[in-house]
Amino acid sequence: MSIPLVLQQHVDDAVSLRQVRSVLLRSPHVQLHRLRRLDERIAAHLDGVAVAGADGVAMLQAALAAPSAGVVFALAVCALQGRDATLLQRIVQLAATLPEAERGFLSALGWVSSEDLQGTVRALLGSRVPVHRAWALAACAMHRVDPGAVLAQAVQDADVTVRARAWRVAGQLGRLDLADAARLALSRPPAAMQDEHATVVLSPGAGTPDEQADRRAAAWALTLWGMGHNDIVRQALVAESAGQPCAPQDALRLAIMAAPMDWGREQVRALAAQAETSAPVRRRMMRMAGWVGDVHVVPWLIHHMADPLWARLAGEAFSLITGADLADCGLECKPPEGLAPGPLDDPEDHDVAMDEDDSLPWPDQAKVQAWWQAQAGRFVVGQRYFVGEAPSAAHAVQVLKTAGQRQRIMAAEYRCLLQPGRVMLPVAAPAWRQSRWLAEEEAA
Repeated sequence: MSIPLVLQQHVDDAVSLRQVRSVLLRSPHVQLHRLRRLDERIAAHLDGVAVAGADGVAMLQAALAAPSAGVVFALAVCALQGRDATLLQRIVQLAATLPEAERGFLSALGWVSSEDLQGTVRALLGSRVPVHRAWALAACAMHRVDPGAVLAQAVQDADVTVRARAWRVAGQLGRLDLADAARLALSRPPAAMQDEHATVVLSPGAGTPDEQADRRAAAWALTLWGMGHNDIVRQALVAESAGQPCAPQDALRLAIMAAPMDWGREQVRALAAQAETSAPVRRRMMRMAGWVGDVHVVPWLIHHMADPLWARLAGEAFSLITGADLADCGLECKPPEGLAPGPLDDPEDHDVAMDEDDSLPWPDQAKVQAWWQAQAGRFVVGQRYFVGEAPSAAHAVQVLKTAGQRQRIMAAEYRCLLQPGRVMLPVAAPAWRQSRWLAEEEAA
């Protein structure tokens, strides 16, 4: 194979594997060691592009004719590692105008080492362009670097999107010193509603979508800091946005994890009537049941394993509560015959949505029922369970080391909930960096 063809292969694979990674980061079956194998492949292809020097950069720049997130990611990594200010400026301009380019640029900020970001993050933090400041704050969280007084200023930024990002970062970095400011942010009415003649009582979801996101982010931080039992904080966290039928999934999940189990049970029961006729509501209800961690719902989950439409989701919730890995415990079965997981290659089929349960194992209902009958005695009714044990910091670490990404996301959040002020482990970081952080914490 000629050198140009080899280089093209490196470029194509670096771009496509980044796209694969973005999907796997929220997949149920991808553990840290599997993520590391993928990350090492991406790193090898990026090295191949870097070794080619100007030719590699030129080939990636040519691909900007169709600027996908993967292309921008690979090019931004080259620019950051090569200290190419001109190229970096072009990427920044592109990222500010195209959402897919922004996603690729943010991926690159999280991929490269903190040393490769020296100077760049400082410049972005000092920019007059709000989105630049938001990117810089995101990079700090991705590398677990506390920007100090800059973050305290950012939560008061004139731009609402910067404030929202700053609150998320403050939560991730365990900045308990900003708790009073976060409470104040929740107590202030939205700017659009600050009318001295107004007599309307504001709901937790009042204001523009950006203002709602700002308040939700402040509530998200307070919840991570162990203050999620407060009704005002919880209401702001799960408030429904304009035009949206329910709160964002990550906000609702955190609220349920932080709240007493009775509150979580009430949220699940409140959906029961709608779930009878609405598949999206039943899906949300089943996910929420897993987040609550109540073994009382296990028979209900096992019942749904008989229905191909719900079997895999019920199996995931069952594993989230009991810790039983369906594959390792021999509790899975083959997919039903004739099942067509989408999207399909049929040009006449206009349903191009990905299968939400893709990569989840198919539970064997009879085997799961037998397992539960044998194991139910070791579970205490009324106790919250997360992957087979009561939530604890030590158990969360084990989940981070061994479980799939969806459970790892919750484990990272549980560690913060259980130890307010702890810096969150970014489960989207390169796997080798995550392993190093975990090892350093264990040795400390």
